[in-house]
Amino acid sequence: MVLQSLPTSGVAFRKILSHFPAELSLAFAYGSGVYRQAGPSANQKNLMLDLVFTVDDPVGWHSKNLKQNWSHYSLLKMLGPRAITTIQNNFGAGVYYNPLIKCDGRLIKYGVISTGILIEDLLTWNNLYIAGRLQKPVKIVAMNENASLRAALDKNLQSAVNTAFLMLPESFSEEELFIEIAGLSYSGDFRMVVGEDKSKVLNIVKPNLVHFRGLYGSILQENPQVVYKAHQGRLELDKSPEGQFTQLMALPKTLQQQINQIMDPPGKNRDVEETLFQLANDPDCSEVVRLGMKKSVVYSSLKLLKMWRGWLRKT
Repeated sequence: MVLQSLPTSGVAFRKILSHFPAELSLAFAYGSGVYRQAGPSANQKNLMLDLVFTVDDPVGWHSKNLKQNWSHYSLLKMLGPRAITTIQNNFGAGVYYNPLIKCDGRLIKYGVISTGILIEDLLTWNNLYIAGRLQKPVKIVAMNENASLRAALDKNLQSAVNTAFLMLPESFSEEELFIEIAGLSYSGDFRMVVGEDKSKVLNIVKPNLVHFRGLYGSILQENPQVVYKAHQGRLELDKSPEGQFTQLMALPKTLQQQINQIMDPPGKNRDVEETLFQLANDPDCSEVVRLGMKKSVVYSSLKLLKMWRGWLRKT
């Protein structure tokens, strides 16, 4: 994974982190508070800074954070760190958020997720919430030497590229590719499903093409199924059945299962590999993958809607 370097305000990031327990396997900042976006919010100053903290031991981390930052938590703090961790791990997307926190002169929102749960999401896309955030450029502000986490971060990016390839034609531009990828990750946010500004994906990609290139450039250069003409900003893809089958077999498990459900007629009970082989030879392959992605997102969005409603009741 290509890690984005800290901006000139890297000292500010480190100061923010100093207010929290240090045991983080990964910490990153994302969204419009970090990267410029086009559209109505482009000129807003002092945007809220969104952060995610990945921790190996959520109970231990919340226990320390409650001592350091008692006021950050809702009334759930009265139940203690084990109850907070249970809610974190078992509701919504496996992440617990403390929103609207004032820290070093900035308004921040920070989420806490178990390292193991994040790795599972990165590999399988079982909810595609934090994994989706990590398919767009983010600012890595802390990261330890966890080989499994680093491999899962790389796999998540490769899966995003494979999925986008399956939905694109034989020849396309960098911008078209990055729009498809950003659309995958943003569709994990239920607000996009219920009517938030549909141009938001374009507003994310257009001002940040250089950051998308930094994130995906090496993957595209090393992928034998695509000719990446970086100097022209164009790509040419192998759309043969063999090429598509390779891409389909590399998709995350959750998306493969959704595709299998779409393709498998009642009573047939074919295994996933057989279904994907058939789909690779189907002229409607791209539409089936897009429908499978949509079904995955709807399922994730319902879980996330439940999570957000829970937060609203607590605030």
